[in-house]
Amino acid sequence: MPRHPAKLPRRPVREAQRNAVAVVAPGERNSGFSSFRYSYTEITASGGKAHLRTKNTRFEDGRLTSESFEGVLEGGAHDHLIQQTQQYIADQTAQFLRSFSWFLPGSSKRSSGGD
Repeated sequence: MPRHPAKLPRRPVREAQRNAVAVVAPGERNSGFSSFRYSYTEITASGGKAHLRTKNTRFEDGRLTSESFEGVLEGGAHDHLIQQTQQYIADQTAQFLRSFSWFLPGSSKRSSGGD
């Protein structure tokens, strides 16, 4: 079996038109079509001090921007951040689970009238 079973007739090569390519103006700035953000934060505790490392990268308005930071905090700051993070996650989880409470039996208010 041949590799290309369909044969096309040969056609003459034609000249390309000058200015055949239309130049498209760049899109409007502040368009959210092609933008992204990436953020990374790492906190470690050792020797009574908390080490903080963070990196932010953005692509907005046709520009790529990257920022990074490293620092040292007192040891109590790490414990405080952990407590805040745990409380935030617990609150978000409770709010999420509350949305399913309508599906549980006995969750709707019952009339106080006699049945």
